[in-house]
Amino acid sequence: MIRRMISASSLVLLASLAAADPASDYAENCASCHGEDRLGGTGPALIPETLGRMRGPNLEAVISHGRAATQMPAFADVLPAEQITALADYLHTPLDSIPDWGPDQIAATRWLDPGYVAADEPVFDADPMNITLVVETGDHHVSVLDGDTFEVLDRFETPFAVHGGPKFSPDGRFVFIMSRDGWVQKYDIWSLHQVGRVRAGLNSRNIAMSNDGMHLAVANYLPMTLTLLSTEDLGVERVMEVISKDGLASRVSAVYQAPQRDSFILALKDAPEIWEVATDPNAEPVYEGFIHSQEKDMIEAIASSEGLFARRRIEIAEPLDDFFFTDDYRFLIGASRDGERGVVVNLNVGREVAELPLPGMPHLGSGISWEKDGRRVMATPHLKEAKLSIIDTEDWSVLKTIDTEGPGFFLRSHENTPYFWADVFFGPNKDAMHVIDKQSLEIVKTLRPEPGATVAHVEFTRDGRYALVSVWEDDGAVIVYDAETLEEVRRLPMRKPSGKYNVWNKITFSEGTSH
Repeated sequence: MIRRMISASSLVLLASLAAADPASDYAENCASCHGEDRLGGTGPALIPETLGRMRGPNLEAVISHGRAATQMPAFADVLPAEQITALADYLHTPLDSIPDWGPDQIAATRWLDPGYVAADEPVFDADPMNITLVVETGDHHVSVLDGDTFEVLDRFETPFAVHGGPKFSPDGRFVFIMSRDGWVQKYDIWSLHQVGRVRAGLNSRNIAMSNDGMHLAVANYLPMTLTLLSTEDLGVERVMEVISKDGLASRVSAVYQAPQRDSFILALKDAPEIWEVATDPNAEPVYEGFIHSQEKDMIEAIASSEGLFARRRIEIAEPLDDFFFTDDYRFLIGASRDGERGVVVNLNVGREVAELPLPGMPHLGSGISWEKDGRRVMATPHLKEAKLSIIDTEDWSVLKTIDTEGPGFFLRSHENTPYFWADVFFGPNKDAMHVIDKQSLEIVKTLRPEPGATVAHVEFTRDGRYALVSVWEDDGAVIVYDAETLEEVRRLPMRKPSGKYNVWNKITFSEGTSH
């Protein structure tokens, strides 16, 4: 009897789902905010590429109950449960085709805040070089902290689902913030006011600032492009199609600034290549003078047809993700696709020069480096194994493996502290934060500031005196620690604070800060 009842109820559910028309439900209830083509409007894009972190019941719950502190309403009283299920499935269906998103489409989205007035000097008394921005993903805001008093000077709304670290202008005055659905926001820290926004892509990964502060590069998954913007007015300078030497279009995993090289470095997701793009838009394509002539095919320099932003192509054995750079930006370490090793590429000569055994999917983008016994070393967490790897960047040997209480995501340090901090982001011990001596490579203390909560991501004040730690929960906090005594100093309530970014540490490429 029970089997028959379950079977009958399943048939009813299947019949209800078959009768549902999710496309019509979307058009009637969602399109006004999220766009008729599901590519976003006042709300985010609702396509698989941007919904990757909201699978299954999570998306149904958002449709049913809305999203707190946003304009997303609840539809549980409007749509029956079976229609919400069908609608969630529909939103996870890929689009039939990738829409055009070139210079004209991007330019049409550019909006400059009419209420913005540039201040001649900061409108606050705090040290503008010791400002720390806290990204609060719980309700899509950023808090602007005075790094001396920890007073919140401003709290402004950001685009939906900020992704990747914000980037500061070289003078520390402006910051640029990007969302997963491609919106780039410019904010004036001196004036405590938004300057404007532009949508540089449809599904984007991160941004990078040129060394002179004039250009912003946006890495895109959808479309498969690199968008270059003017930091002055968010105008489009170029949309560069990312096509491999073999003619394969590729997503861009990430873009990085290489300040000593005056270039951007691109990680290609779908092709075994690394690109180096000149940050001077009028740079000529130049071969390195000391390379052998037979290597010119491997190190291909191409000027764009418009003469803007020359690019250089470095072929590698397989696609690499999640880069770490040595301090002089001569060497790049990338994670292999199988997540079992790291590959070292010499950017000057344009070829792989070493391989590192790094099982457990190293998170190289969070790697940090420092001097130990007169040699430069780097450390990386692992996303799938409870350990950290310490690597000698002179001979590329693994000096030590440090066992932790679980896989981690972020590492942070500062030149004025003897320690580096490592979270345990995944697993049952996610409430742990390890503090590790940079010379002995031993864990000196494990902090548990909020038992049972996710504790992650550390940032230091300008002088390294205080370490700021996130309680990564919706009803969370930023906890201020004395970086010497490791004692808690203050707790600031926040809405799911994720990354924290100190102006001085970022614009000076402070040691122990990932770049």
